[in-house]
Amino acid sequence: MAESDADSVAESDTDDDEDEDGDDGEDRGPTEDLLVREGDIAGDYLERLLDLVDYDGDIDLDVEAGRAVVSIDGGDDLEKLVGPRGNVLEALQELTRLAVQQETGARSRLMLDIAGWRADRRQELRDLGRATAERVLAGDERVRLQPMTPFERKVVHDAVASFEGVHSESEGEDPRRRVVVFRKS
Repeated sequence: MAESDADSVAESDTDDDEDEDGDDGEDRGPTEDLLVREGDIAGDYLERLLDLVDYDGDIDLDVEAGRAVVSIDGGDDLEKLVGPRGNVLEALQELTRLAVQQETGARSRLMLDIAGWRADRRQELRDLGRATAERVLAGDERVRLQPMTPFERKVVHDAVASFEGVHSESEGEDPRRRVVVFRKS
């Protein structure tokens, strides 16, 4: 795919990171009270799920960067709820968002982490983004990374953006969408 065919970061990897609420732009996101309510609804939903599968886990609710954040930690079986490459975690996050939307009537941008997997993955991706930017600056013309989820691509884009002289874009269609890092012209 040619460079000009790749979508820019601003147009591509924000589907999980932006809220399209159709308002007039004055209120740029959900209120703190709504985010706390989303977290409470998600916590109740996930607590019922843990009871169903008979897994132990402590649920922590927080609000960060304009979104509800729910973390489940402490149980021996929680890795099973993460799955290979976080696939089960991603599915549970979507189901939890749907449960919240059913209660509130509004689309949720809730972020779910289980057993610290997403936090650990975020650090791995930052390191990958930095290393890739350094590789491009050291001489590689462009580097195409493996396909990633929207969450993963955003973390890599943010890491690459901290370097002068390089930029990143996403190319392809999900589930094969990937980050490409270039030297700035």
